[in-house]
Amino acid sequence: MSTDKDLENNWAMGQPEEEEFDTMTLTLDDDSEVECLVLTTLEVDSKTYIALLPVENADTDEDEGEVFLYQFVQNGEEDVELINIESDEEFERVSEAFDEYMDSLEFDEVFGEDE
Repeated sequence: MSTDKDLENNWAMGQPEEEEFDTMTLTLDDDSEVECLVLTTLEVDSKTYIALLPVENADTDEDEGEVFLYQFVQNGEEDVELINIESDEEFERVSEAFDEYMDSLEFDEVFGEDE
């Protein structure tokens, strides 16, 4: 797995400023690679998770798209580990946190909230 930017310096908890997204290339089990936009990182139950959107799905106008959720662990400055979420309960909590994050973005757009 490789990243296009220095994760420690460029990733913040939440959405990057200026609507620019970092990208990450995932290597799947079949050795194929998928380029993904990093949508956000989330803190749930004292663990960090990451939400990734395949670039091929990013240009669609559909509200529903495939988003990958993984536990995110940073090992050193440039090495990251993505861990599959194995339990249904943990996946449900992370999915709910991601949905709340997306809802907050829509709220901010509607009401013009600036931070």
